[in-house]
Amino acid sequence: MTEPATPPTADLDLTSARLERRVRISHVAAVALGLLIFAGASVLMYHELAGVHPRAVLAAVTDHSAGAVALALVLTLVSYLAISGYDALALRYVGRPLPYAAVAPVSLLASAVGQTVGFAVVSGGAIRYRMLSALGLGPAEIAREIACVAVTFGVGVVAVASGVFLLEPARVGILLGVATPAVIGAGVTLAIPVLAGFALGRGRPRELAWRRRRFTLPSRGMLATQLALAALDLAAAAGVLYVLMPDGAGLGYGVVLGVFVVAVIAAIASHVPGGLGVFEGVVVLAFPDLPRDRLLGAVLAYRAIYYLLPFALAALAIGLREGLRLRARLPAGALRRTRDVVTSAAPLVLTAAVFVAGIMLVFSGAVPAFDRHEAALLRYLPLPLVEISHLAGSLLGVGLMVLARGLQRRSAAAYHLAFLALALGIAVSLVKGIDWQEAVVLGVVLAVLGASRGEFHRTARIALGDPGPRWLLAIAVILACGAWLTLFAYRHVEYATDLWWQFELDGHAPRSLRAMLAAALALTAMAALRLFHPPAPRAVTASAAELGRVRPLVAASPEPAAALALLGDKGFLFDDADRAFLMYQVRGRTWVAMGGPLGGAPDDELAWRFLELAEHHGGRPAFYQVAAEDLHVYVDMGLDTYKLGEEAIVPLDDFSLTGKARAGLRQAHRRAARAGAGFTVVAASAVPALLGELAAVSDAWLAAKHTREKGFALGRFEPRYLAEFPCAVVRVADRVVAFANLWQGGDGGELSIDLMRHAADAPKGIMDYLFVELMLWGAAHGYRRFNLGMAPLSGLEIHPLAPRWHRFGATVYRHGEYFYNFEGLRAYKEKFDPRWRPRYLATRGGAALPATLLDISALIAGSLGGIVRH
Repeated sequence: MTEPATPPTADLDLTSARLERRVRISHVAAVALGLLIFAGASVLMYHELAGVHPRAVLAAVTDHSAGAVALALVLTLVSYLAISGYDALALRYVGRPLPYAAVAPVSLLASAVGQTVGFAVVSGGAIRYRMLSALGLGPAEIAREIACVAVTFGVGVVAVASGVFLLEPARVGILLGVATPAVIGAGVTLAIPVLAGFALGRGRPRELAWRRRRFTLPSRGMLATQLALAALDLAAAAGVLYVLMPDGAGLGYGVVLGVFVVAVIAAIASHVPGGLGVFEGVVVLAFPDLPRDRLLGAVLAYRAIYYLLPFALAALAIGLREGLRLRARLPAGALRRTRDVVTSAAPLVLTAAVFVAGIMLVFSGAVPAFDRHEAALLRYLPLPLVEISHLAGSLLGVGLMVLARGLQRRSAAAYHLAFLALALGIAVSLVKGIDWQEAVVLGVVLAVLGASRGEFHRTARIALGDPGPRWLLAIAVILACGAWLTLFAYRHVEYATDLWWQFELDGHAPRSLRAMLAAALALTAMAALRLFHPPAPRAVTASAAELGRVRPLVAASPEPAAALALLGDKGFLFDDADRAFLMYQVRGRTWVAMGGPLGGAPDDELAWRFLELAEHHGGRPAFYQVAAEDLHVYVDMGLDTYKLGEEAIVPLDDFSLTGKARAGLRQAHRRAARAGAGFTVVAASAVPALLGELAAVSDAWLAAKHTREKGFALGRFEPRYLAEFPCAVVRVADRVVAFANLWQGGDGGELSIDLMRHAADAPKGIMDYLFVELMLWGAAHGYRRFNLGMAPLSGLEIHPLAPRWHRFGATVYRHGEYFYNFEGLRAYKEKFDPRWRPRYLATRGGAALPATLLDISALIAGSLGGIVRH
């Protein structure tokens, strides 16, 4: 393109390895803190539940009146409707209001999945992104919407906690083991930001500045609405727990609400999927005078009604939707669009459903079967079959949790294996203890999965992909919970070494111990396999045969940038029919794809194959300069997206130099013409004869700019490469003073340039002249658009709810002129009145991002040293 699109963060900070270490340390510290909270809650729960029998807890779960259950269901509905108000309000705030009928499915599906499984496995934000993008929202708008939802919930938690602490300080202090003055102080501290928001707010959003940073405060009306919705959500959710508490507990609703808020905060801080164990631990510890079995039964009943039931309904809705889509055509209009939006979330919801099914099998293997079923087992089934089924159930549970990762990636192999594992799980549930309830749940998941067969169409080339450390950590936490359940269920059994080898029909403890051990060993083996990645290549290069294979695909691609494949400095992935390709390079642990799949018929499968290839070698995958309309593919992969900047696209249908807006271009064009400039486009076959003159111009340009040749995302002066394309040439007195090689879209729609160089003594305004002539030439030859190239970091959001990358990039854009002419470059391209088209980086976020940016910058610059030497 016309200017380097090198990520400027590499120019600004060459200590990204140090930054990566710092970010990684902070992430590890957060995970360690979460695990510490989880471990502490588990130990305290173990001691608090001394003497409690699992059967008593299970009996307490079902020992609720019909009226209490009905009221809990109504309050659950109220809470989820309030959450849908979060999304409706957030969409208004970002300037993209949608009808409630369109917002409700997005919010309800995202909330049902996100609250049940937790962000460590399937993020509610990912579902919001998938569904809102299907409704036409852009990535920045969706990011702000998700941030606004999170802020609304956070404001509600702070306000409700403050109110409860101030209204019930003595009782809350007793329950939490904190002095009353400390509770009052916490309540006042939490009230300060809420009151400050009202004090500083106005009738409309207000922008404030502090230490060179700008913040936009919501209007008082919006803040009040946020507080009302969040308070209603939390009050209703706490009400579900309140109506399920043991009869005669004598607890006030305000006290339960306060404990509930503290439990929610602890669950979020733990980073444990769904806050499993941590939420229960806080509630149990807060009410020491209540019967332990009935209290724990109330909390588990709360989880079943508030979390599992909405999640099950969400999965059923997806299954019914998929079944209807297979059997009938949908009516036209808004209803069809809404249903299509719901379908877009199907893979994520089913991923969560299969993961939850795996959790259920693991937990089932940790607790004893019902005694009333033992006689039937003894009468009809041999003991070895019962033993094997118990062991198999836990192994299938681990397998389903791992396969959920493959389902997230829409793997057909993962689909078939998960289908088989669920079918086997049904059989195992019946054999190990005639657990028909568990079999029914697995059967429902199996039916929903079967109805959604069309969503899982990918044929993975490298097994099922790498589950990744976060996924394995989540499974490890689930297994730790299963181990805790085993210890809790069999705490009355005296441990002995020979316990592992007891095989008896009523020997539940040995059976559960063996099942949990087998599950832990299976997970350990999977984690160990991650250490045996084949070594990654230092770099990949294209052979002459591959260049010959890719050349017709470049010619057929509507993306002019496909021409970068002909540089020969990248490797290629081809689809099976040779209709599409993906170009990439490797540096260090970073595997960088230049854009996405290209060619006459680009296929998303190539992007998935590249991801799996990078992970197979233990690398960090990155897709550089991908289009906004393709972001859903990378979100489905679990990658984060970062806006790099915007391309300037000039429409050519009505391009001319007439009119007041083009006066500056007219003057520059006439001035160059009066100096004797003449424009021609030289065919590719005639370029070799011009290479000597072009080389002289190129060398002079490099010397004047104190720079050197780039690569990867930019072309370089190389005779073989330049001979592939037509070349636009400007001569003065028969001497070449400027040139640019042309990239042409295969469909004749878009025209662009790569190298653009001029002599030091060329007439003033020669580049304006060259661009104008190229656009006029393109319009005359039927091209509809001219691509002026990237303006790095332009178009980034500076809103306080914008992603941190946007705010950082916008700051660099405004204040980084010493390093790069960001604003000047955009201002130059604005002269041509372009439309701006965003381009993104899709990669792993967090600690890996600095190293990824540095590797991409080094690829473009040619080396690490080339980053600072330009």
